[in-house]
Amino acid sequence: MAKTIEFHDEGLFHSGHAACPGCVEALAIRVIANRIGRNAVAVVPPSCSAVIVGPHPNSALDIPVYHTSLESSAASASGIRRALNASDRRDTEVIVLAGDGGTYDIGFQALSSAVERNEDILYFCFDNEGYMNTGGQKSSSTPWLAATGSTPRGKPSKKKNLVEILAAHGIPYVATATPGHLDDLGRKIDKAMTIDGMRMIIILIPCLDGWGLADDVGVTMARLAVECGIFPLYEVEQGRTYTLNRQSKTLPVGEYLKKQKRYRHLNEAQIGLIQAEVDEDWMRLLEKTGSRR
Repeated sequence: MAKTIEFHDEGLFHSGHAACPGCVEALAIRVIANRIGRNAVAVVPPSCSAVIVGPHPNSALDIPVYHTSLESSAASASGIRRALNASDRRDTEVIVLAGDGGTYDIGFQALSSAVERNEDILYFCFDNEGYMNTGGQKSSSTPWLAATGSTPRGKPSKKKNLVEILAAHGIPYVATATPGHLDDLGRKIDKAMTIDGMRMIIILIPCLDGWGLADDVGVTMARLAVECGIFPLYEVEQGRTYTLNRQSKTLPVGEYLKKQKRYRHLNEAQIGLIQAEVDEDWMRLLEKTGSRR
């Protein structure tokens, strides 16, 4: 049975931030800040996170925040990490709070290099599957057939599997999480903080506006993504050891897709194709984790 996490609010993430009403990214940031504590520095590129956290001196985070360029989060964090080490502050955690555009796409070169060097950074990617604060354009994290501002008839290519790419780098720790499973998220943050080197947690963030959702269903959609298997919860250590955190998927993908406006153009045949793709990916993940079918 999974361990239940006890959460305490230490006042590290202030009210009055600029998140959209109902945005679950704000919930995820609150959990991250309170699990990591005050002895930390955050690197934030242009993203929803930058809007939510806000600029100096009015930051919603009660830790130092460095706003960097969209492509250089991992490089900036690497420099801060090395400066802290030179000042004998190796116990200060350096974290990145970035979106999928600045992680999967524009910032991937710096990220890949930081993983190759095994920089001692804890990187959080808030994956809302598109460039949501610039018009909702597609990113390489956008799923197949999802409509966006730049792919109104549906994205013609699959979502980039960033976990597998990082696993191929031999990253010490990479995991997926959602704000609908806070015990799981809290446990993974705690675990990541005990590991030396490059660590990454990719957090699915249902975007209320970009996905076409009501402002009170963010947590529900995050849970549905896991329950239908479209966003499995798992961990990979040293690029080799896979652990599946939820052993089964219990819902058809249609239960998830039909609640989102970005999929309203799909017919039943297309939903069936997505289901077949999810089933195939799920079986591949079961093989890697050694889980029962």
